[in-house]
Amino acid sequence: MVVTAVAHPSTDERTAMGREARERTPPSCHSGWEPAGDRPDPVDLIERQNRTREPDLVPVRHGRMMVSPFTFYRGGAKIMAADLAGTPTAGLITQLCGDAHLSNFGVFASPERKLMFDVNDFDETLPGPFEYDVERLAASVTIAARNNGFSRSNAREATFASVRSYRESMAEFARMRTMDVWYSHLSDDELMTAVRTFTGELEKEQKKDKKAKKAVKEARKAEKTAERTRAKAYTRDSLQALSTLGEVVDGRYRIVSQPPIVVPARDLASTFGLSRDQVGHALREQLRSYRSTLPEDRRQLLDRFEVVDCARKVVGVGSVGTRAFIVLLEGRDAQDPLFLQVKEATASVLEDHLPRSRYRQHAERVVRGQLMMQAASDIFLGWTTGLDANRHFYWRQLRDMKGSVDVETMAPVGLTFYARTCGWTLARAHARAGDPVAISAYLGDDDAFDRAVTDFAERYADQNERDFQEFVTAIRSGRLEAHTGT
Repeated sequence: MVVTAVAHPSTDERTAMGREARERTPPSCHSGWEPAGDRPDPVDLIERQNRTREPDLVPVRHGRMMVSPFTFYRGGAKIMAADLAGTPTAGLITQLCGDAHLSNFGVFASPERKLMFDVNDFDETLPGPFEYDVERLAASVTIAARNNGFSRSNAREATFASVRSYRESMAEFARMRTMDVWYSHLSDDELMTAVRTFTGELEKEQKKDKKAKKAVKEARKAEKTAERTRAKAYTRDSLQALSTLGEVVDGRYRIVSQPPIVVPARDLASTFGLSRDQVGHALREQLRSYRSTLPEDRRQLLDRFEVVDCARKVVGVGSVGTRAFIVLLEGRDAQDPLFLQVKEATASVLEDHLPRSRYRQHAERVVRGQLMMQAASDIFLGWTTGLDANRHFYWRQLRDMKGSVDVETMAPVGLTFYARTCGWTLARAHARAGDPVAISAYLGDDDAFDRAVTDFAERYADQNERDFQEFVTAIRSGRLEAHTGT
C-alpha cells in the first residue's frame, strides 16, 4: 500500500503564499477585461455542445435561452469558460462549482430534515482558480440587475456586495478552526433571521433618511417572498411530486405523459430504439450499478423500494438536451413514493481549459465535487455508466424540499441581500475545498478585489448582451431552431 505524503504548511506559510500571489497578480488586474482578439464565435460554441444532446430537445434549449440575456447567460457556461481561460489568476486552486450564477443557489433538505441554503448545481465542477467562480457569480448579478431594469448604480451596488461578501467571509473562514469551517452552513432559520435583521436595519435608517422608505418597502416584500419560498420548500417531496407527475391506471401509479417535458418509458421506444421490456431491463441494470456507489446503509434503504416507472424529464436551461430521467419507486404502498432524478454528466466546460478531472467517469466527478463543496448532500447521491459506456449519469432525489428564488422578479434591495448571501455561500464552499488562509491573504483587507471584479462583471455583462443578440439573430436567420414556451 502506497501512502502519499501530505504537506502541512503552517498558517504563516499559507499566509505568505497568498501575499506572494497578491504581488504576482495584484487584485486590481481583474479589472479592464476585454474579449480576446481570437475569441470563439459564441453561437458556434453552443452548436458544438448541441452535437451530443438529444436533437428533439435542442430547440427547447434555444427557446429557454432566448428569453432574456440572463437566461442566455445561464445556458452559456461554455462561452464564459473560454473567456475566463484568458483572465489573470492568483494560482490558488479550490474545487469550483464551475457555473456559480445566482440561480444555481437554493434551499434543500439536509439528511436531518432541516432546510439549508447552498450551491446546488455541480455539472461543471472541477478544481481550478477560485476567481473563476467569483467572476461568474459577479457577472450574473450584474446581468440579472440589468435584466430587472435596475439603474447602473443599483446594479453596481448589488454586484459589489456579492464580491465584498465573498472576501470578508473568506477572511472569517481563514480565522476558523478546520472543523468549524467544515461544519459551517446556512440553515433556513439563520437565513430568515438575517433577512429580518436586514429589514430592521433599513427601518432604522428610514428614521434618519426618508429616501430609504422605498428600500424598506422592498425589504418587507422580499421578506414575505422568502417566507413563502421557505414554506413551499417544506411541501416539496416525493409525495407532492406524485400528485403532479403521477396518474393511477388499473389501480397502479405510473408517470403521466407531458411531452416534450415528461415522456414516460412506454413512449420512448422510438427515441432510443428499445421496447418497453428492454427499457425495464436496462433500468434494473442501471439501478443495480447505481446502488453499488452508495454507502451500505443507503443501499439497504434503497432496497426497501421497488421500481414502478421511469420517464425522460427536461430540466433547467443549460442542461436541456442532455439525457435526464426520473424514476418512480414505491415503498410500503402507493402512498410511500420515492422519486429519483437521473441526470447525464458530460465533460465539464472547464476541462477545455484546465487539467482534466482525476475522475474519468463524469458523473463521479459531479458527485465528488458536490460532496466536497456542499455542507450536506442528498443521501441518495450516486452515479452510474449508461447503456452507452460513453454516457455517464448521477442520481439523486428529484424533490427533497428543494426551493429557489425567482431572480428575475427581484427588486434592488432583495437582489443585493441575495447576492451577499450567495457570496458568503460560495466562500464557504471554497474554504471547505481550498485554503481559506491563502485565499484570504491574497484578497487582502481593502476593496481592491471587490472593485476590480465588479468592473469585470460590468464589462462581461456588456459582452453577454452582444452574444445574446448574436444568438437571437442566429435563430431568426434559421441557423438555429428554437421552441418557446416549454
